[in-house]
Amino acid sequence: MTDHDDILIALRRITRAIDLQSKKLVKKVGLTAPQLVVVQALRREGQMSPSALAKTVSLSQATVTTILDRLVRQGLVTRDRSPNDKRVVLACLTDEGRQRALAAPELLQAGFLREFRKLQDWERAMLVASLQRIAEMMDADDIDASPILETGDLDQTCVEK
Repeated sequence: MTDHDDILIALRRITRAIDLQSKKLVKKVGLTAPQLVVVQALRREGQMSPSALAKTVSLSQATVTTILDRLVRQGLVTRDRSPNDKRVVLACLTDEGRQRALAAPELLQAGFLREFRKLQDWERAMLVASLQRIAEMMDADDIDASPILETGDLDQTCVEK
C-alpha cells in the first residue's frame, strides 16, 4: 500500500466515524449534528439573531436559517421579534428543544478533544497544518463547516412567548 492509500483510508475512517455518530444522534434525539450545534448554542447563549448564531457556530447565515426552519417545524425553536427592536427576529429554544439538547449523546469531538489536548504543542500544530493542507488539496477549504466543539456549561435559558 502507498502512503496516499494510507491517507485515503484514514480519511475514510474519519468520514465513517462521523457518519456513524450522526446516525446515532438522529436515532437518539432526532437531530443532525449541525442541528444539535445550533440547539446547543441557543441553550448556552440564550436567544440570538440568526446572524449572531451563524457567527457563534461558524456557519453561513443561509445554512443557519435553513437549520432554524427545520427546528421551528419540529417545535424545538421559536422565532420572536426582539422587544427592543421589532425589525430583529430572535431564535429561542422551546422546552422540548432544551430537553433534546440534554438527551443528546456526547458528540464525536468530545473524545477527540480529550486526546488532542494530551498532545504536545508541536504535534497539535503539525496535525492542524496537515489537515488544513489536505482540505486545500481536496478543494474543501471553502466549504461551510462548523467545528462543533462546544464545552462547558450549556444551560442558558430564554423566555418563551
